[in-house]
Amino acid sequence: MSGNTFGTLFAVTNFGESHGPAIGCVIDGCPPGMALAEADIQGDLDRRRPGTSRHVTQRNEPDAVQILSGVYEGKTTGTPIALLIQNTDQRSKDYGQIAQQFRPGHADFTYWKKYGLRDPRGGGRSSARLTAPMVAAGAVAKKWLAEKYGTVFRGCMAQIGGVVIPFEGWQHVPNNPFFAPMADVSELETYMDALRKAGDSCGARIRVTASNVPIGLGEPLFDKMDSDIAYAMMGINAVKGVEIGAGFASVTQRGTVHGDSITPQGFATNNSGGMLGGITTGQDLEVSIAVKPTSSII
Repeated sequence: MSGNTFGTLFAVTNFGESHGPAIGCVIDGCPPGMALAEADIQGDLDRRRPGTSRHVTQRNEPDAVQILSGVYEGKTTGTPIALLIQNTDQRSKDYGQIAQQFRPGHADFTYWKKYGLRDPRGGGRSSARLTAPMVAAGAVAKKWLAEKYGTVFRGCMAQIGGVVIPFEGWQHVPNNPFFAPMADVSELETYMDALRKAGDSCGARIRVTASNVPIGLGEPLFDKMDSDIAYAMMGINAVKGVEIGAGFASVTQRGTVHGDSITPQGFATNNSGGMLGGITTGQDLEVSIAVKPTSSII
């Protein structure tokens, strides 16, 4: 099974299954000399971990990361960094009755057809559990970029189902279970409680930004920065669409509006999402992803 490694200079190989003993990743290409400890990674994993509210999966995993290699006396050595996350709350017996069924919205059918067998326990390799190693590797990359360039990443929920979430400020994001950029999330609570009562689910739109990005990243034609971002985002479980900058709104924009004029003070707008010709402009990178409705509802 190929397709488990992303990146070239900073390559991340993701391994494990939802109900196996552990999941993790190997990072190859992290520069030497950067201070790195489990605590640098754990904060991001804690934000991602399941069981943190009634609106997410109730699987109770601590997601405690272990650094197995690539760090000596608290600093990266330049050799591969192996990160391990133990699975402790698999409850595989819960999946016994669906071993002979193909669940709607899951990869059961395609894995069985492609490989001739499948792991029905929580989706096996196709489980969203495998986003944990992605987060862990991202935390390492994020730390290096922050120290080298001052790059800052932010993310929030911009829409849940039919409810568009107004942006009030980044300071609200860590203070509610939806990671919504608003102070009062009672409408979102009510919306989700009604969905749960109806035995249904919904999708979401997630916004991600990166500030203080160096100018000149991206290699046309097929290694453009926006190409690499879209490729990475589509590798995340349940993502069905990616927008860069204005995205699909570009269809209805006029050319006189969409083009980002350059002034003595810099770009006047950012419809390009921080990239022109696949090369970063120094503006904020603006990316949105569409996440499909949760499949595990029956």
